[in-house]
Order: sequence, then C-alpha cells, then structure tokens
Amino acid sequence: MAAHLPVLAALRSKRRREAARTLAFLAPWLIGFAVFFGYPLVSTLYFSFMHYDGFAQPTFTGLKNWKYVFGDYPYFWQGVRNTLWLVVVMVTLRVAFGLGVGMLITKVKTGAGFFRTAFYLPYLAPPVAATIGFAFLFNPGTGPVNHLLGSIGLPQPGWFTDPHWSKPALTLLALWGIGDLMVIFMAALLDVPREQYEAASLDGAGPWQRFRFVTYPNISPIVMFAVVTGVIQALQYYTQALVAGKVASGIIGNSGQQFEPGYPAGSTWTLPQMVYSLGFQHFDYGSACVVALLLFAVAMAFTALLLRRRSGLMGAED
Repeated sequence: MAAHLPVLAALRSKRRREAARTLAFLAPWLIGFAVFFGYPLVSTLYFSFMHYDGFAQPTFTGLKNWKYVFGDYPYFWQGVRNTLWLVVVMVTLRVAFGLGVGMLITKVKTGAGFFRTAFYLPYLAPPVAATIGFAFLFNPGTGPVNHLLGSIGLPQPGWFTDPHWSKPALTLLALWGIGDLMVIFMAALLDVPREQYEAASLDGAGPWQRFRFVTYPNISPIVMFAVVTGVIQALQYYTQALVAGKVASGIIGNSGQQFEPGYPAGSTWTLPQMVYSLGFQHFDYGSACVVALLLFAVAMAFTALLLRRRSGLMGAED
C-alpha cells in the first residue's frame, strides 16, 4: 500500500493542475458572467423586495412591490397584453416574411445581388432614425402612404395615432427591417442538398410537399433559432414603440415636456417601457425590478417551451 502512495499523490497533483488550467481558461467567461449577469440578477431580485428611489437607503418592504405591480398598478395588464401581442403576431410574421423573402431571392436568376442588398439595407438603419422616418411616412394627414391609399380608394388609417393601428404599424416597421432573418434563412436554404429536391420531384412531389418534407426538415433548427431570438427581442421591445409614440404625439423635440410611454391610449405600452417609467420617471426601483424579473422569467419560459417542443418533435420523427 505504501508503494502506491507516491503514485496516488502524483495523480492528485496532476488532476489539480488540470483543474487549475481549466479554470484559468474559463476565468474570463466566469468573471464576465458573474459581473454582467449574475450580480445584476441577484441585485434585481434583492431590490424587488426593497423600497428604493435611488437616493435614500433601501428599506425592506417584503412583497409590497410585487403586490403593487400585479394588483394595484393600473397599466400592468395592458402592458402584458401588448407585449404578448408583439410576441405572437410580430414574431410570427417576421419569421414567415423573412423565410418567404429568402426563398424568393434564392430562386431569382438575375439581379439576386440587388434584391439581397435592397432587403438587407433597411436592417442597418438605426432604430430611432428608422422609426422617425416611418412615423412621418405613415402620418395620417401628410404622409405619402395615406395619400397613396386614398388615391386608389382604400381606407386611410390613423396608424401611429390610432390605438387600433399602432401595433400593426410597428409590425410593418419590423417587417421592413427583415434583412437579418433573410440572410440567415438564405444561408440555410442554400445548404439544403439538391439531390433531395431531385428525389422528391421524381416521386411526384409538388412545391408544398417539397417544402414540407425537404426544405423545412433541413432548416427547422434555423427556424427555431429565429423564433427564440425573435421572442426575446419582442419581450425587450422598447425603442421603436417609445419613439413612434413621441413622434405621433408631437412631443419629440420639445424639451421639458413629460411623456408617458404608450401613446396612443396605451396601445404601444410594453413591459420594457414599464420598467423605464417606474424606475426612471417615478423613481420606484423596487417595482421596476419586479417587472424586469417577470420579463426574465417569461423569456426563459418561452425559450424552454420552444426548445422542449423542438426536442419532442425530433424525438417523434426518430
């Protein structure tokens, strides 16, 4: 037994060196994770149980902030409905439109480079500038879009000034900047093996059958990626809705005026705007942290549900 002790000691020493080397390589990621994710998450959870206005020392209030947000805050459920609308409608249309545009461009024989550039350039526009431009284009009184609709006898909606049309207008803005998804889907579509299409054609498969049994199974991981990232982006939707509301209300550019997000009539009020309003307009950081935690939990739940559904479908196919 004594003869094996030096060997065991050498093995332990080697394992410790390997563990230290592994931790050294992981240290940048671990430090970044702890500083930029772990600490903010723990702090948000901590302040959700505190009354804190950013000036005085935080004081413990228990579940008071949670009860206020879920029960007494008058605009909470409106923000939940608007955010879920964006998640369901905007994300679905962006994925479908991006896939459709990608499929069309991959089949274009002449001018494909021009169309790729034309559809991708809007994505590069800064969100604030793009939203301001869209708000003026869709202005119900002076915008060219309504003039065009009126000239052909179609209704002229209020767009960003009408509560019933504000979210569809924001969805049109999101579809205009579809270049990111288009490029991703084009890369996936070009990787689908040509021989599978040829075999499907020989079997008499039509366009829909080829898409269902050849195209979609090959690009389904990319579709899932687009849906998951789209859901996360929709849950964080803030800049476009806020800027569109300011432009449509006429407040933008007038310094000193207080603006409550959600114009018109709370139709563009989202959960991220609620975090901004509670935290930086009303200095109620505890309630703002509650909403932030809710957004985090919903994003994690949506992602887990989508990935589990994806895994279940793959298991069923196997």
